Formats: sequence, structure tokens, C-alpha cells
Amino acid sequence: MTAIGLSSEPRERRITIARVIGLRCVIALFIGFQFCDILGLRINASPSLPLGLYVTSSEPGANLVEFCPAEPFASLALSRGYRDPGACSDGGAPLLKPVVARAGDLVEMSTVGIAVNGHLLPNTAPLRRDTKGRALTSWPVGRYTVKPGFVWVASSYSPRSFDSRYFGPVATSSIRDHVKPLLTMR
Repeated sequence: MTAIGLSSEPRERRITIARVIGLRCVIALFIGFQFCDILGLRINASPSLPLGLYVTSSEPGANLVEFCPAEPFASLALSRGYRDPGACSDGGAPLLKPVVARAGDLVEMSTVGIAVNGHLLPNTAPLRRDTKGRALTSWPVGRYTVKPGFVWVASSYSPRSFDSRYFGPVATSSIRDHVKPLLTMR
């Protein structure tokens, strides 16, 4: 006669319990993300900005924008894993970047980085390869006056940010929200 204990539960029952727990976790995450969206909260885990919690804002000083990139850059970023799946029309997550130039500003794109109105922004030199060794094509070198209805975005926080140094100006119509830091790890 063998002793029957908790460890001898039928395998099917353990699998069922694991599935129920997994489903509940997925539902909780989904509700949590929906709740964050309703409250205007954004979570940044990308290296382009400090890790943390950001909040949507209508304040003029909210210099960060959340936007869906244009094609073909949207597909490139999604296929290479620069963006996670998300709410943009292409199925990718929006990008969160600082605005560095607005209508009327003079942007100079060069191999050493992005200069705005004669001021070179740190960490904006375009890279030739990403972290996996894949070729990157930068926006053409030259001087650009930002046209109405467009902005340039770039992270001086990280030299590896996928931003206007690769895809140029961003249409303001693609901006979903303006955000500001709420709680970040810097």
C-alpha cells in the first residue's frame, strides 16, 4: 500500500490549475494596462529615456511625445524588436521621445549627430549598426528647416535610440500624447 499525498495529484489537475493561474495573470495584466491608459500613465522600459512611469500632460513644458512612427520605419522598428507589439495601426507600440526641434528650427544632420539651431545634441551621432550588428541607415546629412506640422525627436539620454537620426521629421498628426516623467530611475 502506498501513501497518497498532495504530491500525487493527477497531472491533468496540475496543468488545469497552472492554466487558470496563467489566464488570471494575463487578465490582470490586461486590466492593469487598460487602467494605466485610462489614468494617462505610460511605462517606459526602453533605453531611450530613464526607466519609469510617465504621465500624459497638456502642460506646455511636457517636451516628451508618444507617437506612432511612419512607414517604412515603423515596420523596420517592429521587425527588429526596437518596438514591442502595441496600439499603433501597424500593431507596434508607440515610441516615447523628447522633441528637440519644432517648426522654424534649423536642424543639421551630420555624422557627429543632430544640431538644432547650432547646438549639437549629445549622444545623437547615428550608428552604422544596431546591437545585433544589423546595418542602420541614417537620415541624409544636410540642413533642414522644420516645416509646420512636423517636429524632430531625439534622445540625448542614449546613443542607441531609434529616433529622428534614422527616420527624420515626425508629423505632429502622428503624436498621440504629450507626456512628462512621474517616477523614473535615473
